[in-house]
Amino acid sequence: MNFDLSEEQNLIRETVRDFAEREIKPVAKELDDREEFSYELTKKMGELGLFGMTIPQKYGGHGLDTLSYIIAVEELARVDGSQAATVAAHNSLGIGPLYVYGTEEQRMKYIPQLCTGKGVWSFGLTEPGAGSDSRGSKTTAVLKNKEWIINGSKIFITNGASDISKGCTVQAVSGEENGKKVFTTIIVESGTKGFKQVPMHEKLMWRASDTSELYFDDVHVPEENLLGKVGEGSHIMLHTLDGGRLSIGAMGLGLAQGAFEMALSYAQERKQFGKQISRFQINSFKLADMAMKIELARNLLYKACWLKDEGRPYSKEAAMSKLYCSEIAREVADEAVQIHGGYGLMKDYPIERFYRDQRLLQIGEGTSEIQRLVISRQIGC
Repeated sequence: MNFDLSEEQNLIRETVRDFAEREIKPVAKELDDREEFSYELTKKMGELGLFGMTIPQKYGGHGLDTLSYIIAVEELARVDGSQAATVAAHNSLGIGPLYVYGTEEQRMKYIPQLCTGKGVWSFGLTEPGAGSDSRGSKTTAVLKNKEWIINGSKIFITNGASDISKGCTVQAVSGEENGKKVFTTIIVESGTKGFKQVPMHEKLMWRASDTSELYFDDVHVPEENLLGKVGEGSHIMLHTLDGGRLSIGAMGLGLAQGAFEMALSYAQERKQFGKQISRFQINSFKLADMAMKIELARNLLYKACWLKDEGRPYSKEAAMSKLYCSEIAREVADEAVQIHGGYGLMKDYPIERFYRDQRLLQIGEGTSEIQRLVISRQIGC
């Protein structure tokens, strides 16, 4: 086994870390306070090459491996979960299914503009009454006169309602077969009549990312906007979420790393009873446990990425990575706040934002409970 990163991967880490420290860190608190999606940062992240990282150059991407992309998300999350969420959702849920299941015409039409940072794409799966139970979807799509007519709604959709949101891949019920719903995925472009995109505010976390509600009121799109084949919706969704779990794992890992570094720095500076609080065993043991858990999380996540890049099955490892990295982010952020004491509860200290941001990781793109369900099935339960 070789745990060394390639020269290119190390360079990506250094480049993204420098960008995050220099461009994102100074404005992260202000954007969070104002609940403001940053078009400027999104454009800069596009110019840095963070969109379409694993997409072939033919379509405007950079042709990198999965691990390189995951390292980039990890480094963004080390500084700010909101900007990491924009990149992660756009790459895994946005561009991903368009590339994997799109026709050549669809790829050439949509993907190049989505690799620039000037446009983002969303994936419409979750509904008000269909979260973990994705088969409870009620949004419908009826094919009539060579047009899909879509009715329904989606909620908690990342990158769905900003001014640069170019469209959404929507899962809808397109019929029934043997008493069961048939799910199909369809491309809906922003600006289509009847398609309403509404930003969601007053969020606990990721306040500077774009989260939206989507409404479809007799939305007509051409028959050729079908993504994949009729009835492949659930397969496309599940396959897309496998890759998405790696992205959320990277967000958990990066957040944990950032929270750990804050806690360690604070503990080395803060003095009580005449000495640095890092020298008290109770705190040094907390920090030791944080470092150990982060190392375990990183090894598991990177192995899952390696499996994907090798073309081997990785669904179980993706679920494990998402679950473990999310749980470690929670544990590390919680202990980091404890080490900060009362200061950890104040907005003047970024650990407060990290504590809030980690909470979504155990819910988004499959709850921790669903990850355990996926893993239990994979191991034969």
